[in-house]
Amino acid sequence: MAGEFARIARYFAPLAGPAGLGLRDDAALFTPPVGAELVLTVDQMLESVHFLPGDDPSLIARKLLRRNLSDLAAMGAAPLGYLLTTALPVQTPESWLAGFAAGLAQDQAEYGLTLMGGDSSSSKSGIALSITALGAVPRGRALTRSGARAGDELWVTGTIGDAVLGLQARLGAWADEDGVLTRRSLLPEPRLGLALHGLAHACIDVSDGLVQDLGHIAEASGLAATLYAAAVPASPAAARQGAAALAERLTGGDDYELLLAVPPGHEAALRAACGSVPITRIGQFTPGRGVRVLAADGTELPLPRTGWTHF
Repeated sequence: MAGEFARIARYFAPLAGPAGLGLRDDAALFTPPVGAELVLTVDQMLESVHFLPGDDPSLIARKLLRRNLSDLAAMGAAPLGYLLTTALPVQTPESWLAGFAAGLAQDQAEYGLTLMGGDSSSSKSGIALSITALGAVPRGRALTRSGARAGDELWVTGTIGDAVLGLQARLGAWADEDGVLTRRSLLPEPRLGLALHGLAHACIDVSDGLVQDLGHIAEASGLAATLYAAAVPASPAAARQGAAALAERLTGGDDYELLLAVPPGHEAALRAACGSVPITRIGQFTPGRGVRVLAADGTELPLPRTGWTHF
C-alpha cells in the first residue's frame, strides 16, 4: 500500500473542499454560516463489529458517512462537511482504498458536503474508521431528545427492522429473495431536509434499536412512553418474516429512521413536512417513567433486550 502522504494525495485530497486547504495543513479553516449554530457529531465503524470482512468498501464508506448524516437530520441540521480518520492494516490493497474513496465521492455529491481533513494511521488488526460531521441549523431551531411533552404522539419515518433482518439474512438466518433487507443493512437513507421545526418537540434517529432509542427520548424528557408494536411499520420484505421477527425489528437498530414527539392535531402538517417520506404514528408520551411495549391485545410484550449495547 502507498505511504501515508501519497495515499492522502491520491485518494482523499480530491474529496476536499475549500475548508480542507487541499489536505496540506494539519487543520481546516472554516467560516460558519451567518445566523446558524454548528452541529457536530462523530461515529466510528470497526471491522467485524459494524461491517463484515469482505464487504464492499464503497458501501462501507457510504454507510459511515450516512450514519453521521442521520445524526444531523435528527437535530434538523443541514450537512456542511466532515473529518475522516482511517486505521488500516498494512496489507490493505489499493483497490480497497479506491473503492472507499469512490463511495465517499458518490455521497458527497448526493448530499452536498466535502472532506475538511482528518488523520490516517495503520492498524495491527482490522479496519477502524470514523467520521466527524459538521452541520448547521438556524439559531434556536435545533431538535433535541429532551423536548417531548406529555400528550405528544410518537411518530416514526420509513420502516423499522429491515437493517437487522438484512444483517441476519447475510449470516443465513433469513431468506432475502429480493435483496431489500440486505440493501437496507448495507446502505441506510438519512432523513435529511425534513421541515420539522415547529412541528416536532423532540427527535432521535433509530440507530441502537427502536425501543432503546425511544427510551432515550423518554428519559431525557422526564416522561413515560407507550409503543404499540403492531403499529410499527414493516416493509413487505420484513413483513414476510412474520411474528418471529418482531422482537428483532423492535430492538435491532441500524434503521436510521427518525423517531419524533409531535403534539396531537398536527398530522396533516407533519405529513406535508415529510413529503414523500412515509411516516407512521406508533405510540404516545405520558407522565411517568419508562417505556411500555404493548402487543395487539394490549398486554405488555416481553423483549429479551431493548437494543444494541456497545459494551
